[in-house]
Amino acid sequence: MTLVQGAREFVAPGVDLVALAPELILVAVISGVLLIDLMLPQDKKGLMMPVSALGLLAALGATLFLVGDVRITLSGMFVVDSFAVLFKVIFLLAALLTLALSHDYLKDDEIHHGEYYFLLLCSLLGMMTIASSRDLVAIFVSLELISLPSFVLVGLRKRDLKSNEAALKFFLFGVLSTAIMLFGMSLVYGVTGQTSLVGIASSLTQFPPLREVAILSILFILVGFGFKISAFPFQWWVPDTYEGAPVPIAAFLSVASKTAGFVGLLQILFIGFLGLADIWRPFLAAVAVLTMTFGNLVAIQQKHIIRLLAYSSIGQAGYILIPLAVVGVGTPELNAIAFQASIVYLLIYAFMETGAFACAIAYGRRGGGYFVSDYAGLSARSPGLAIAMTMFLFSLAGIPPLAGWAAKFFVFRALIDGGAYWLAAIMAINTVIALFYYAAVPRQMVFAAPTETRRIEIPWMLSSAIALSAIVVVLIGILPDIFGALARAAAGG
Repeated sequence: MTLVQGAREFVAPGVDLVALAPELILVAVISGVLLIDLMLPQDKKGLMMPVSALGLLAALGATLFLVGDVRITLSGMFVVDSFAVLFKVIFLLAALLTLALSHDYLKDDEIHHGEYYFLLLCSLLGMMTIASSRDLVAIFVSLELISLPSFVLVGLRKRDLKSNEAALKFFLFGVLSTAIMLFGMSLVYGVTGQTSLVGIASSLTQFPPLREVAILSILFILVGFGFKISAFPFQWWVPDTYEGAPVPIAAFLSVASKTAGFVGLLQILFIGFLGLADIWRPFLAAVAVLTMTFGNLVAIQQKHIIRLLAYSSIGQAGYILIPLAVVGVGTPELNAIAFQASIVYLLIYAFMETGAFACAIAYGRRGGGYFVSDYAGLSARSPGLAIAMTMFLFSLAGIPPLAGWAAKFFVFRALIDGGAYWLAAIMAINTVIALFYYAAVPRQMVFAAPTETRRIEIPWMLSSAIALSAIVVVLIGILPDIFGALARAAAGG
């Protein structure tokens, strides 16, 4: 998140419309979807999907236009650099894939298209802004813009009691975490008189006595972010919320929303509180170990594929967190390696998890169930779907030559370079444990007798989402430095 060598720097004293172009386009699309929903007859509501997709492609084009620039606007609160651009692209791709997952799902479940697309795009807007936020106020507003529409999206199956329960749990945990995080942010402001992350870092460096109160504030902020990234012990909402939500929304929460939480956390830790790494490093090490261990051990017991993926996502959050346990123990180069490891894992995780959810939707909606036992004999009924699901699950497990091994390699390298051999050993043990439940689904697909022989027809949009995710998982598994180079650029090196 430092300035990239050779980048063009623009510091706008007022409002830089070029820097804000992707967000402004998204606001226009949101407004358009709202107006179209009011005007279109009920049988034409499906047109909002291509309108949303075109708007996202336009925002993606505007984001790519900013590659190579560093733009600072809104008094330093909003920064567009390689880090911000990279994650804005990931959020937009995740949203496009979610649209592909949602198209036929909405028709089957009779979910109101207008509400769905409007809320989804509003949540995406928060993700876009958090990638550029360099101020506690901007980060907080972005997180709320992500969370509030998500509460409603989870409960859109209004006649489903599970969906209602999931939305209520999500809302209650979300409100509690927000209050805790806001209290921590208010302490930081009260002590330093700053909300800018750069200003906070400067104040803590110039006035060491401020560290005592700042330590308390960072712990409150980390607790708040623990909910956003589903880290232990703040993950209790995840399995019920994912199971009760429309499955495309569960995928969106698991991938885009979780990534947004990590993006905000990385900025706070590496810009505002890097000087307090000796305080938050052991705390995050313990949280990472507990998160991956809890997620993997409980996932072994799951019989429902969405709950299995939910607990898997908790375990994956631990892997993403654990490189931060070596920040501040060595040179700035080691800090950069740890930062890059978390970024690479986030990038790869986005495609692995989206692909797994896409396969679950394809089979659940067309094949007849979301339980692991329902996958019996799938390789005979739909070999292509069975191969894709196996690829994504084995990639999540870290089996070469799929992309998951590269994600884990970057993390192991950071831990070993930082001398945290015990953390590397715990992660290795957890990787072996995870293989048991990831392999359970392919075992059913290949070795169990099929209960029926009807072939599964997958809509072309869903097939496209599966194919794109599979291509990325295979390509990055073979050429991992593609994402490694992106991570180094995002870190400014």
